[in-house]
Amino acid sequence: MTISRRTGLVLDERFSQHQINQAHPESPARYQAITEQLQEHNIVNSVSIIAPKKDSEKWLTLVHSQQHIDSIKARNLTIHQHALLATAGVLASIDAVFLDEVDNAFCASRPPGHHAHNEGKEEGFCYYNHVAIAVRYAQKQYGVKKVLIVDWDYHHGNGTEWAFYSDPDVLYFSTHDMFAYPGTGSPSKKGEGAGEGFNINVHLDCGATDNDITQAFKEKLLPVIDDFSPELILISAGFDSRQDDLLGCHHITDHGFVELTEIIKAIADKHCGGRIISVLEGGYNIQGNASAVTAQIKSLMI
Repeated sequence: MTISRRTGLVLDERFSQHQINQAHPESPARYQAITEQLQEHNIVNSVSIIAPKKDSEKWLTLVHSQQHIDSIKARNLTIHQHALLATAGVLASIDAVFLDEVDNAFCASRPPGHHAHNEGKEEGFCYYNHVAIAVRYAQKQYGVKKVLIVDWDYHHGNGTEWAFYSDPDVLYFSTHDMFAYPGTGSPSKKGEGAGEGFNINVHLDCGATDNDITQAFKEKLLPVIDDFSPELILISAGFDSRQDDLLGCHHITDHGFVELTEIIKAIADKHCGGRIISVLEGGYNIQGNASAVTAQIKSLMI
């Protein structure tokens, strides 16, 4: 493997402690399989390991209300701590990129976050919206203005859309099945007010292939990205859009995710010095999810 980029990897054994119940598809086995595959491919020794940022709870209120946070704590303090740890991992990766310790990073964190807004409870396995919080953190701490969020999870990131729906400084681009949970993500939803045009939803039918999703990126994202010119890119990397997933019906292969990563790398190289943070969202075929994660990290490294 030719390594030309400094890639960071957020790993923490505590990511394997979160468990809703033993039969739940968002299971500790997701993280365990990822770390096993990364070891098998000798990736762990070829990247910079990033530890979650300490004292991160104060940053939750950049997106979430105190009432939401207090409700999550009251329902289950341990789950609050696990979800906060996932947020802390993404914030640490923002620090690492802007302190020039790495060029890009992958966060193997769980639970996921892109469905979370301010309902005071778990939504689609999510509690805190890690990517949304990271955007606001980068803007506040590092003076970033424009941020691109790319979300290729099978399910629409309704929480992320909510967080930035009227914000012209955050371009949210999502491919998903709008008929799946949570039933949002219509292409007609394009943002409102000053944010109109900065929310791009692309519905992909059941059975969508690598070609379908890469064409969506080329036809819907690339024509607008030069005018937007992001200073940072975050990926909500949901691999439940991969073939044979338990909760999805798209047929994206590992090669397809590599193609998408290459498209995003080209955007990042042109506009923001290669700064990409990829954050694990869904993906419930345990070995398939780990394989796709491994493939994406390899792409980020070259």
